[in-house]
Amino acid sequence: MKIIGYIVTLAGLAVLSLTVKPVQEVVKLPMQINNLYLSIGGLIIILIGIIFIKKGGSSGKQVKEVPIYHGKNIVGYRRMK
Repeated sequence: MKIIGYIVTLAGLAVLSLTVKPVQEVVKLPMQINNLYLSIGGLIIILIGIIFIKKGGSSGKQVKEVPIYHGKNIVGYRRMK
């Protein structure tokens, strides 16, 4: 889910970059689109991508482990939810 969010955010940045003059000279759009509409559309796409990234969760979370003692020695670990 996070990868989709990054791709959508990147697409939003690409749409937003179409409002810059040097990019407009290089990339010719088939029809004239107002810069305001491109900016709003790009920002909406970026926000959707950020939502996907946030809902994707964190895959780097580790399960909390607590030690199991036998006297003073640690004999193992128990995973906590």
